[in-house]
Amino acid sequence: MSQEVEPAPPPRESLHDWLTAPAAASLGQARAQQAYLATRRFVANPTALAGLVCILLLIVVAALAPVLATHDPLAQNIQNRLQPMSGAHWFGTDELGRDIYSRIVYGSRTTLLIVALVAAIAAPLGLVLGTVSGYLGGLVDLALMRVTDLFLAFPSLILALAFVAALGPGLENAIIAIALTAWPPIARLARAETLIVRKADYVSAARMQGAFWIRIVVTNIMPMCIPSVVVRITLNMAGIILAAAGLGFLGLGAQPPIPEWGAMLSGGRQYILEHWWLCIFPGLAIVIVSLAFNLFGDGLRDVLDPRSD
Repeated sequence: MSQEVEPAPPPRESLHDWLTAPAAASLGQARAQQAYLATRRFVANPTALAGLVCILLLIVVAALAPVLATHDPLAQNIQNRLQPMSGAHWFGTDELGRDIYSRIVYGSRTTLLIVALVAAIAAPLGLVLGTVSGYLGGLVDLALMRVTDLFLAFPSLILALAFVAALGPGLENAIIAIALTAWPPIARLARAETLIVRKADYVSAARMQGAFWIRIVVTNIMPMCIPSVVVRITLNMAGIILAAAGLGFLGLGAQPPIPEWGAMLSGGRQYILEHWWLCIFPGLAIVIVSLAFNLFGDGLRDVLDPRSD
């Protein structure tokens, strides 16, 4: 009587792959479905979609500025100064005969540069300080939050003026000054998120396994805070644009002859009664771009923040 030979069990690696493949596929499908639903939810918001279109249009204008501009933004022609709108100069000319339309087009590059660099400085700085403060607590939390409160005690524009006055006028110093005033709200938000996340079971499991606190903060806590930080910095971009325009208007931001919307407003303010186009078009550019970032930030909050419903 022959004995049936039992099949050999599959290798350990093959068995592990066989067991984990369905879970990985399900996780990928869940993420894809979540991204699809979030995209549909964002597209269904017409105001957020309009803000995104305006931001994309701003990026395209900045990228194609040499092609879209009709004149050299730095070229001066005193004989054509303060000319009204015409076929040769769509938005007229300024007090030095420079084409306003071309300067607005090139000014979009300055605006995007300021927004991008301020976000790149303020968001990581606020995220790191907020998560470290919320996770460690104690004296570290007390010290970091008192410094944050000190920054929040002053209006952001006034504080930026103080930093620029100390550093000196210029585009680079204006970016640093605005970034130093933009991180405290992000740090506050990241700390509040950390106080909730640090009580989660997976954080406790990582702590019991002996993981160092830096690894826990970076791998377990920061990823959970990033969506809220992204929404916050997006909503703050309108304030960043207005602060940059304010510094430029006061002569503390981008220095002539760099085309910058706030500086253009400052140059045309003494001619506004007779030659209104010197201030109207740069002002409209500031308002439209600031409104676009606000609308986009609101839509992004509805998508990324599940508690916004």
